[in-house]
Amino acid sequence: MASSIPISSRHHPTIKTVLILAYVAGVFGLQLPMLADYFRPLSPLTIISSLVVLLLYHTDWRPAFYIYIAVALLTSYFIEVIGVHTEAIFGRYAYGWGLGAKIWSVPPVIGINWLTLSYCCGSVCDQLRVPVWLKILLASTLMVVLDVFIEPVAVALDFWTWYNQPVPLQNYVAWWLVSAALFSLWYYLPFRKYNRLAKWLLALQFLFFALHNLLMHLR
Repeated sequence: MASSIPISSRHHPTIKTVLILAYVAGVFGLQLPMLADYFRPLSPLTIISSLVVLLLYHTDWRPAFYIYIAVALLTSYFIEVIGVHTEAIFGRYAYGWGLGAKIWSVPPVIGINWLTLSYCCGSVCDQLRVPVWLKILLASTLMVVLDVFIEPVAVALDFWTWYNQPVPLQNYVAWWLVSAALFSLWYYLPFRKYNRLAKWLLALQFLFFALHNLLMHLR
C-alpha cells in the first residue's frame, strides 16, 4: 500500500493559488492568437499535472483505489476508441491534435481526463448527506453539465470535432451512462473519497471552460 504525501495546511493555499493562476493563464494564453501556438501543446501536460496534484492529496491508497484508477482509465479510453471507430456511442466525432499524440485515433490523455473529472465529481458529491444511489445520479449529472461547457471549447481548440454539426444529444446521454457506471464502482469500492483539493479543481474546470466560452462569444 502506497503512503500519501502529506500536504500541510500551510502549503494548501499556495497550491490553490498556483493552480488558479495556471488555469487563468491557460484561458488567455489559448485565446490570444500571439500566444495560442505556445500554450496549445501544454494542454495534455495541464491535464496530467492536474491529476498528479489531485492524487498528492489522496489519503487512502488501499487496493480498492488502484482498482478504480485502472477501471476508470481503461474503460474511458476504450469507450472513446469504440466511439470514434463505430460512431455508436457518442455520435460521429474524431479527435484532433489538441490533446497530443493518438493511439487508435484517440489520445491516451483522454482517459486521464475522465479519471480526474470523475474523481472530483465523485469526491464532491460524496460529501452530500443523501443515499448512495442519489450521489451516483448527481455526480453523473454534474459530469454532463461540465461537458456542456467543454464541448464548444474542445472543438475550437482542436481537441475533437463534430464535423461542423451540433453536438448530438446522444453524446450527453452516453456521457451520463458511462459516468453512472464509473460512479457506481466509485461508491461501491471501500476507500476514503474525501479530498481537500477536489472541489477546488472541479471549480477551476468549470471556470476554465466558462471563461473560454465567454471570450469566444465576445469575439
